[in-house]
Amino acid sequence: MTDPLLVPCAHCASLNRIPAARLGDSPRCGHCKGAVLPTAPFDLNETSFAKQLRGDLPLLVDVWADWCGPCKAFAPIYQQAAGQLQGRCRLGKLDSEANRNLAGQLGIRSIPTLILFKDGREVARQSGALPLPQLLGWLSAQGV
Repeated sequence: MTDPLLVPCAHCASLNRIPAARLGDSPRCGHCKGAVLPTAPFDLNETSFAKQLRGDLPLLVDVWADWCGPCKAFAPIYQQAAGQLQGRCRLGKLDSEANRNLAGQLGIRSIPTLILFKDGREVARQSGALPLPQLLGWLSAQGV
C-alpha cells in the first residue's frame, strides 16, 4: 500500500490526503467537494499562492498578463498540459497585473514565465511560451 499524498484543493486550498494510486480517480475535496486536481489550470492570487505551495505534488505556475500576446497564445497549450499532467503536477495561473506584489516577490521580469515549485521551493524557471512537446520535455527533465 502506498502512503497518501497531501494535496491542496485547487478551489479552497484545504489539504487532502489522497493515496498515490488514486490520484487519477478525480479525487474530490473533503471540505468543499470540488475537484482537488482539475483538468484545467486554476487561478492563483496573493492569498491562495502560499497555500497552494503546500503539499506533495509539484506546482507549475504560469505568470501571465491579459495584454500579453505570447501569454494569450500560450494559454491553450497550458490548458492541454493540465489535462496531460493531472495527478503528476498541478498547474496554476498567476495574473501579474492583478497580483503585482507577488509578481515582484517572485522576481518576474518577463512574461509568460513558468515557475516550477516542489516542496514549497522554486526548483526551475522558464521564460517565454513553449510548444506542448517542449513544455512536457522541460517538465520531464525536472522530474515531473
